[in-house]
Amino acid sequence: MAFGITRAEMNSWKDQVQRGEIAYLTHYWLDPRFPGIRTVTKVGCSDLDKLSAWCERFGLDPRYIHRRQPYPHFDLLGPKQREILLLERQDDQLRRFGIS
Repeated sequence: MAFGITRAEMNSWKDQVQRGEIAYLTHYWLDPRFPGIRTVTKVGCSDLDKLSAWCERFGLDPRYIHRRQPYPHFDLLGPKQREILLLERQDDQLRRFGIS
């Protein structure tokens, strides 16, 4: 279940993804499979080659891309989420969701 974002933010992310851009969307998230994890960042891009290259750039396995059309994305969780958001200068998302 996702919460903590507006419809406008979601729509903006969807638009970026459909244009073939690498887009970041962080939101609060609860899933019993991941105890202690309270946020997820969806890194989306409709260009699967571009998204796969993004994964490889950060040492992530592209096999874990959710290939759901029209919004393919990779879910970032835990320490890797923070690391990549810092590297990608997504400071606003780090602050907003208290990712430390």
